Amino acid sequence: MAITLSFRVADAMPEDVGQGYVRIDNAEMDKLEVIIGDIVEIQGRKTTVAKVVPCFTQFRDKNLAQLESIIRENAGVGIDERVTLKKAVRQPAQSLVLSPLDVTVDFSDAQDIQHLERMLSGLPVIIGDKVKVRLAGAQNQFFTVLGTAPQGPVIINSGTKIKVTQADASEDRKFRASYEDVGGLDKELQRVREMIELPLKYPEIFRHLGVEAPKGVLLYGPPGTGKTLMARAVASETNAAFLHVNGPEIINKFYGESEARLREIFETAQRRAPAIIFIDEIDAIAPKRTEVIGDVEKRVVAQLLALMDGLKNRGQVIVIAATNVPDMVDPALRRPGRFDRELSINPPDRHGRLRILKIHTRDMMVDSGIDLEKLAQITHGFVGADLAILCKEAGMNAVRRLLPKIDFMAGVTEQDLASLTVTMDDFYNAFREVEPTATREFFSERPNTKWDHVGGLEDIKDKLRTLVEMPIQHPELFKEARYTMLKGILLTGKPGTGKTLLVKALAGSSEAHFIAVDAATLNSRWFGEAEKGLRLIFKRAKQIAPCLLFFDEIDALAPVRAASDRSGADRLVSQLLLELDSLMDNSNVIVIAATNRPDRVDPALMRPGRFDFIVELQLPDKQERYEIFKIHTCKLPLADDVDLIALADRAEGAAGSDIEAVCKHASMLALKRSVSKLQNQTNLSGTFLVMGQDFGNGLRQILNK
Repeated sequence: MAITLSFRVADAMPEDVGQGYVRIDNAEMDKLEVIIGDIVEIQGRKTTVAKVVPCFTQFRDKNLAQLESIIRENAGVGIDERVTLKKAVRQPAQSLVLSPLDVTVDFSDAQDIQHLERMLSGLPVIIGDKVKVRLAGAQNQFFTVLGTAPQGPVIINSGTKIKVTQADASEDRKFRASYEDVGGLDKELQRVREMIELPLKYPEIFRHLGVEAPKGVLLYGPPGTGKTLMARAVASETNAAFLHVNGPEIINKFYGESEARLREIFETAQRRAPAIIFIDEIDAIAPKRTEVIGDVEKRVVAQLLALMDGLKNRGQVIVIAATNVPDMVDPALRRPGRFDRELSINPPDRHGRLRILKIHTRDMMVDSGIDLEKLAQITHGFVGADLAILCKEAGMNAVRRLLPKIDFMAGVTEQDLASLTVTMDDFYNAFREVEPTATREFFSERPNTKWDHVGGLEDIKDKLRTLVEMPIQHPELFKEARYTMLKGILLTGKPGTGKTLLVKALAGSSEAHFIAVDAATLNSRWFGEAEKGLRLIFKRAKQIAPCLLFFDEIDALAPVRAASDRSGADRLVSQLLLELDSLMDNSNVIVIAATNRPDRVDPALMRPGRFDFIVELQLPDKQERYEIFKIHTCKLPLADDVDLIALADRAEGAAGSDIEAVCKHASMLALKRSVSKLQNQTNLSGTFLVMGQDFGNGLRQILNK
């Protein structure tokens, strides 16, 4: 008699999706007398089978069985419900009969059958199971197992003959999302499940308590964070009817048509209850009535208010709405009884990004050298949609590598496909092309400048590394030490000493986002526009943290406030002070400002808590001038008579930008001499060579020395 044990169901890891695994504790495996790869029978409301593997360390001693969504559906259970497991007899499948659930798919081609056999190999199934296969175009297709030979639990292998029958039109399913498809939103998903899944699955709990279940959830956050995907996943897991409403579809030019369309949607949901109505971009149909001029929008808002909180009971109908501008939604909707909860869906952190990358690469042919943790670390500010396009772009880079090798007359061979994998370089190239959604309007840069490009200033470079770079690159260590990141650094010094270059090198080496704020773009003749722009910049910086906000020439943005302000500059200074004060200790946003006139900057900025460190850059000494000369001449062909030490000695009192100008002037003189040689066809040996006299001429022209 096989031993039977009971487990609580949990969702699977992203990398387990499509593998047919059930993960349980090693101790429970010993009790069931199974080893890794054995087949177990899973009994819920229905019976299915899966391969047993041990769970990860963090899930031990919790009596959990981790099942992916398709296995949960085959067992007829949901998350947090209970299943029983027992060992099953392992037998290879000789033949298999499948029925597709998508009526538009045709599997009459022998090549499609071979692809099915290859994709399903190693999967355990039983009659009545549903299986998911990733086909061409990265699209999931679902099949029902109608028959197996022999009977009972079987494992599909390379010798299994698969037959595909006509599609089952009674259950047409082209798209399903599961909790395993949502990454980086574990806490938000748990709260949505509590509000939506419990009332739909177990309404008797709320009737027993005598409380009314939540009726509405408003999801808000930046575009691409997964609001629509989360709603689809909840609808799929609860088996509720899902009515997707796009905001602009409701609006109609005829009087009363918009309200009638809205009523029709709610009536359909009541007939098909339990149901979820998902209103995407709700700000389009329910804007603030005090701010809109049109009569249609006001009537639609009133109708929506009545449907969500009218005299008529809605029954088992839950409304989920999504928007990325919650401030535009009418406040009457944002109260308990209509939208009971408001959930902020923020860009994922590093662990969330790693989970999302695992989801999008689980079906990709990736090279063994792929380091997803490194990708998760450098993709600060990327939302789920950005990471999805990053993976697609990496795949396209791999395809571009293959294109020159393809003989289009012969077609793509199996050998070509076998050599096609996505490498880490493909991801790096894609990373340089994909811009995060949140920063596109601010022209955020990823500077290529490194510390090697900055000559001298060793003490200042070391201080900036300690203050900025180390907390960003080792957040866990600094969190353990309870170190609170500084809010601002002010760089002062004469023009050309390298203030802007230092900031770019800091951004380039720390892998943080870099937003350069120009005072001229903020200033506006419209009252309040400049302050609004500054507020938006700080908001975006928090969303894409860690981020360096760089204010060059801050004396133009925050001058000393006068007794009477006619230009509006005082309001901008006040807004900047407020934004600096509102930066939390863990916001990972560092403001760096530069000026060569610190006496012109408002004194309220120059205190700890706003600009914590004021660093003054001095003119370079002889050794530092030599290092700057080396940096700017490292790629130039120099003649033997060029003595950089002597040049550094002659350039006393020069700033870094002056030395750069001297080197450029010298190279231009050498180019001019080379061009004249080519035109005269005289001695062409050493055509382009920068000589000592060129540098001497540059010193005289630029520095009068």
